[in-house]
Amino acid sequence: MNLDEVIFIENLPSIDLHGLDRDTARVKTLEFINDNKILKNDIICIIHGIGSGIIRNEINNVLKKCNDVIDYKLFYNNVGCTLVKIKL
Repeated sequence: MNLDEVIFIENLPSIDLHGLDRDTARVKTLEFINDNKILKNDIICIIHGIGSGIIRNEINNVLKKCNDVIDYKLFYNNVGCTLVKIKL
């Protein structure tokens, strides 16, 4: 499945990073990616919120550097969520 084909994010595994600091969000995101790679979930949702963009920017940096990530983009219906396609 392609990230552009995702319509309902309620059915995707997701993690909510609201209220976390930058470092905790980074660690939780990497753990979440590793867990879903083991569970063979190829598309996941990371909920970072809109706010000032500190967590979103940190998550983007993590996803850019992570070798397990194939593609990622903001969800078109909610820019407070990032959809991620991971390698299995």
